[in-house]
Amino acid sequence: MENQTVNNDEEREIDLGEIVHLLLSKLWIIILSGVVFCLATVMGTMLLVTPKYESTTKIVVLSKQDSNTLTNQDMQISTSLTKDYVELIKSRTVTEGVIAQLGLDMTHEQLLKKLSVDTPTDTRVVSITIKDTDPYTAAEIANAVRDVASKHIQQVMDIKAVNVVETANIPDEPSSPSLLKSGVIGAALGILLSLAIVVIVYLMNDTVKTPEDVEKYLGLSVLGTIPYVSKLGKKSKKKKKRHA
Repeated sequence: MENQTVNNDEEREIDLGEIVHLLLSKLWIIILSGVVFCLATVMGTMLLVTPKYESTTKIVVLSKQDSNTLTNQDMQISTSLTKDYVELIKSRTVTEGVIAQLGLDMTHEQLLKKLSVDTPTDTRVVSITIKDTDPYTAAEIANAVRDVASKHIQQVMDIKAVNVVETANIPDEPSSPSLLKSGVIGAALGILLSLAIVVIVYLMNDTVKTPEDVEKYLGLSVLGTIPYVSKLGKKSKKKKKRHA
């Protein structure tokens, strides 16, 4: 009999329907957990994470200044050289020149962390973006990088001019962190955590509660049941008899 009980306990099957029913009964707890985690994540992001602003300036570099004599070969060469321009913009000569020009209290490596250079596919436009906690500083550094890099590119690549496509803007809103993204991530974590806790508690709960559980897990037939009457129920019945 003991071996049969052990085997039945080891071979306990997971009733997916029962788990789904359990999750539906705990749905309000799961939703509440998602809302609480969402609000906590948003509040934590607002209080603990410093907002950062992005400012972008754009330049275009042509192999020839006179557009009337510009050939397809010149266009292809200019496009292929954009990767060289990216490396030149990120060079120590440019970053240290910007630091000296603006009197910034940072190193070459620190400025590189704020700087990103992008070259859209099949274009000769180079975008220079600076991310900083102050929007005015971000725009100032971006314009300075553009000016210093333009001179450096002209000297190194022997180019007559670098044209400014767009001056760095002063951003009105921070680019990061995103409160919406933080809230969605927090809500998802709260829901997943509550789901995991409910399922784990269900799987670890091996108590026998109903006659069906006895037959299912122990393989025994129930001969009879004894109704349970709480002490509170007994007291209330005694009071009723006394009043009667």
